[in-house]
Amino acid sequence: MIDPLAEMVSLLQPQAAFSKRARANGRWRVQRSETGQPFYCLVLEGRSQLRMKGHAPITLEQGDFVLIPAAWEFCMTSAEPPADDAPETTPQMLAPSEFWIGDQQQPADVQTLIGYCQFGAPDAGLIVSLLPQFIHVRGESRLTTLVELVMDECRAQRPARHVVLERLLELLLIEALRSMPICNACPGVMSGLADERLAAAIRAIHANPAHSWTVAELAKAAALSRSSFFVRFREAVGVAPMVYLLTWRMALAKNLLRGKSMAVAEVAERVGYRSASAFSVAFSRYVGQPPAWFAAEEDV
Repeated sequence: MIDPLAEMVSLLQPQAAFSKRARANGRWRVQRSETGQPFYCLVLEGRSQLRMKGHAPITLEQGDFVLIPAAWEFCMTSAEPPADDAPETTPQMLAPSEFWIGDQQQPADVQTLIGYCQFGAPDAGLIVSLLPQFIHVRGESRLTTLVELVMDECRAQRPARHVVLERLLELLLIEALRSMPICNACPGVMSGLADERLAAAIRAIHANPAHSWTVAELAKAAALSRSSFFVRFREAVGVAPMVYLLTWRMALAKNLLRGKSMAVAEVAERVGYRSASAFSVAFSRYVGQPPAWFAAEEDV
């Protein structure tokens, strides 16, 4: 049986970029403006606070795990944040991958493992758009073990290090997604897969993306009326069924074009277009350039 979650994570190709342990005390604030890379944090001891633009502050406690699939603007603070006009705190590096915030002569109030990774897939943005904006999981020991394994592998220089890290990060991402609490405030593919009816339609799309799907056919797969299915899918996943289908087709197309083993016409057929010209128009409208140009750029 096709597993949409496994397909997505595999296509994302997560790779480790940086991992560190941070200890802190007192009142502090570290602001981050990132480049859209995935960010994760595990609280080993104490409490802290995460603030993301457009979201209420989240208090993080021991055992909490947070993943932001595309981190742009956020900040981490002490459990009791400093005044808004207080200067930003600069972490001090004690050793490679070891940082301290606050007074080094006093014991730490909080200890975290923080990591950044990157997605190697050319279609990462398309797939990430189907995921929740952030994931907050509380007290999941499997995530703790995986983050500690990633940290250990990042610091070591053992043979096959990059392969091991890729597999660990795939496991970490899958475990975070399937451990997240499902709620209406977190639309995304995981909310759709948590709904037995919608999951049937999503699996049908992934099993045969080249099929000429209609909303009526997908509603039948979900055993729902057309109107009920459309509303339920959009509310759970965050996009309409045909938008989800198009997004997944374009993600697959970009991956196939990157592989260099298929002509544009063959890629078009694989992702559900009857002609190369129809596919080229759709791809250009969605990606911003013709498929042939995209493939050529990937050669550079």
